[in-house]
Amino acid sequence: MDEITPGGSFDAVTAALSAVGLGSVPSWLRPYAALSTGEKFRADLARVLCERPGLFVMDEFTSAIDRRVATIAAGAFGKAWRRGPGQFVAVACHDDVEDWLQPDWVIDTGRGGEFAWRRLRRCPSLEVEIHQTDGSHWPAFEPHHYLKTNNVIAGSFYLARAEGVDVAHLAVTPRPGLREARACRFVVLPEWQGLGIGLRFLTEVAALWRRGLNRFERPMPTLINTSHPGLCRRLRAHDQWMQTSCLLYGGARKQVGLKGGMAGHLRAVQGFRYIE
Repeated sequence: MDEITPGGSFDAVTAALSAVGLGSVPSWLRPYAALSTGEKFRADLARVLCERPGLFVMDEFTSAIDRRVATIAAGAFGKAWRRGPGQFVAVACHDDVEDWLQPDWVIDTGRGGEFAWRRLRRCPSLEVEIHQTDGSHWPAFEPHHYLKTNNVIAGSFYLARAEGVDVAHLAVTPRPGLREARACRFVVLPEWQGLGIGLRFLTEVAALWRRGLNRFERPMPTLINTSHPGLCRRLRAHDQWMQTSCLLYGGARKQVGLKGGMAGHLRAVQGFRYIE
């Protein structure tokens, strides 16, 4: 992460990484050479977002990565780039990214250099299903979570699936007295980040619990504590989530020997509550 705009704003770098779908904290801590091809591509896009040149031309845009990753990354980057100034030109040999990137204009060399302005059309839709499961799916998501935690006690587990593939995981546990619930083990797989799937998934599950659609058949508001800067920004801006606490700096705790739970982490934590 330090390789992107060295000496620049930490918040700007993490925001750019999250915007292009590289929101996995474990990936942030690895050197560029240790990233996968898809992660390197997203890191390159994040650097372009941070540097924000007046004109940037990227050759072989998405050519070296999986096509599903390519379309999602193109959609995430296009959305993030349009928030600021500058011109970005993507040179690609694949036309599957066009609808996701939503370019202002296209020159098609396969049609003799045909030029076309952008037509007003929506980005392709992605249908996501929510399934309640047991905790057996967590091992596939755990490597992408920024904490190592113990087993969730009395938790309900949920999966988000798109195109028949598991893309996100969430656990919800009741607090003592069944007055509220806590969301944890929240992970969106890296290749599916950047399209807003995670926040929609989290909000929908919280809405189910608020309506009493849980195994306790009791309405409960959902709380979530997180240190992820990108998730904090999105929750803070969401009209259905309210910030309830903010510890910006981790500090020493007396019970350092405890494993799991909040007492075992010397970290900055921000808390949010789902509201209707």
